[in-house]
Amino acid sequence: MNKKNRLFIISCPSGAGEDSVITGLKKCLDIEKIITTTTRKIRPNETQGKEYYFISKDKFKEGIANNEFFEYAEEDNAQFYGVKNKGLERIKNCGKIKIWKIDYKGVITAKKLMPQIIAILILPPSIEILEKRLLKRGETKEFIKRRMDYAKGWMRHKNIFDYQVINHENRLAETVEEVKKIILQNIK
Repeated sequence: MNKKNRLFIISCPSGAGEDSVITGLKKCLDIEKIITTTTRKIRPNETQGKEYYFISKDKFKEGIANNEFFEYAEEDNAQFYGVKNKGLERIKNCGKIKIWKIDYKGVITAKKLMPQIIAILILPPSIEILEKRLLKRGETKEFIKRRMDYAKGWMRHKNIFDYQVINHENRLAETVEEVKKIILQNIK
């Protein structure tokens, strides 16, 4: 894969800001996002095939059995997430910068299969701030505890990432600019 066709992973625990960073990147770079397939329920602000492909657990397991997935994982919410081989093929020669949003388990698998992928970890300034961000969303205590426990996985696996960027409070534009610089220096 030449540098112009390089994939960039953006990953972080829930509440650290990966969706906000990707939205910011879309405003300043010509990017194409790999769309993940998931078994979780669609949320009111989501559209099938835009944020995710939403399918049943039975369909997902059928896809696993038929080797349709490049990578997949069961996340902390007991839901499956994965990228199908045809999803990677779809964006392979699109001529845009390719962004892939996956959790740390997916990064481990992806780096084994495609070591040239550049993986960028977005981190909160502290674990306490991450918890406060989840509280602001109005999440339940049980949900927050699960997400905080799962966030520790990113901390234990920081070494699998090529870059780490801290998303400070009220400084999203700086975070987006730092990630943009990382991307641009890796496609030249």
